[in-house]
Amino acid sequence: MNSDVQRTIDAVWRVESARLIAALTRIVQDVGLAEDLAQGALVAALEQWPESGIPDKPGAWLMATAKHHAIDQIRRNVRLERKYEEIGRDNEIQQELGAPEQEADTDEDLGDDLLRLIFISCHPVLSKEARLALTLRLLGGLTTDEIARAFLAPEPTIAQRIVRAKRTLAEAHVPFEVPVGSERAARLSSVLEVLYLIFNEGYSATAGDDWMRPALCQEALRLGRILAELVPEEPEVHGLVALMEIQSSRSRARVGPGGEPIPLLEQNRGRWDQLLIQRGFAALIRAEKLGGALGPYRLQAAIAACHAQARDPEDTDWGRIAALYDALAQLIPSPIVELNRAVAVGMAFGPEAGLEIVDVLTSEQTLKAYHLLPSVRGDLLGKLGRFNEAYEEFGRAASLTRNARERELLLERAAAMTKESQNEKTKH
Repeated sequence: MNSDVQRTIDAVWRVESARLIAALTRIVQDVGLAEDLAQGALVAALEQWPESGIPDKPGAWLMATAKHHAIDQIRRNVRLERKYEEIGRDNEIQQELGAPEQEADTDEDLGDDLLRLIFISCHPVLSKEARLALTLRLLGGLTTDEIARAFLAPEPTIAQRIVRAKRTLAEAHVPFEVPVGSERAARLSSVLEVLYLIFNEGYSATAGDDWMRPALCQEALRLGRILAELVPEEPEVHGLVALMEIQSSRSRARVGPGGEPIPLLEQNRGRWDQLLIQRGFAALIRAEKLGGALGPYRLQAAIAACHAQARDPEDTDWGRIAALYDALAQLIPSPIVELNRAVAVGMAFGPEAGLEIVDVLTSEQTLKAYHLLPSVRGDLLGKLGRFNEAYEEFGRAASLTRNARERELLLERAAAMTKESQNEKTKH
């Protein structure tokens, strides 16, 4: 196959696959079957387009081809006879089953279908790992291999995770609809959690040789932007988009020439992407105009905005950041939020104040294997001149992290504490 045609088909699939699967799920009411039909249309494109050329409306071609496959399969499968009759009774669907050159669904239908697919992919009935994999598969258009490489997991594991997720949705008879009322808020919370988990895995990889996986950040941000346009009245959605935009702005400055991580306070802020920062500010303003109670993503976006507004670390309004973390800790109390609050308090009111909070957290069972706890403690101890203790903490943090780049950084910090200790002895 011509490489240009292959690249075009790949690009079309990335753009159209989510909308294609969403529309098909509405018709067949089975997300697993919908994905199979979409994949069948992709196979047909791979077979036909190199000879016939790329259609003027490739998305419409894929949609019509998939729907023809749906009817063929329904006719061959007695168990799906009832669904076939339902499709036959639906005049709108009948009109959609025309020739491949037919117009695609309306933008309104596509938007509604896409929103339904987002909600079903992130349904709480699925495990966190299943939601992540299914979202990247159905909404991101990533292959199983790409998802496996992104999360450093064996491909068969990811494949099984996706298969089980689709089976779980079918067995639970999860309706393909946008939830309403109190259920909508709970389901939306799950959607936002999934997107931010994807983003964070790209922003600070938990394992492997790379400090960042930018493709995951970009995919989470793309899906967040889509969601913000589909539910423009939800302030927390805009808050999450604002947070991801502003954090993404630091990407170029977070990694050195050799791939080594560069912490926030050591970054060259001239390399921060001002366009992404402005987009983040705009999303945060949209969230604030909608009003309502502050949610966790709006609070975190406000914290990120404080960093983005400072020309250098010394100009940062650490007092405001500490206050925002106070509010966040009250809203969603957790040891990790408290650890972040300790960093802000230490910057605003001195390392002793921050260390006081961290020392309380050392008895927290959920943080026993969390490498950032000893890392933060080591930093605060170093600022207090307790270099030997800081050395021990950085060494312990290095032993806990599963990211090779981060381990190197922590070992360098430990070595720096040894050097500082020796300098102190020399002075005396």
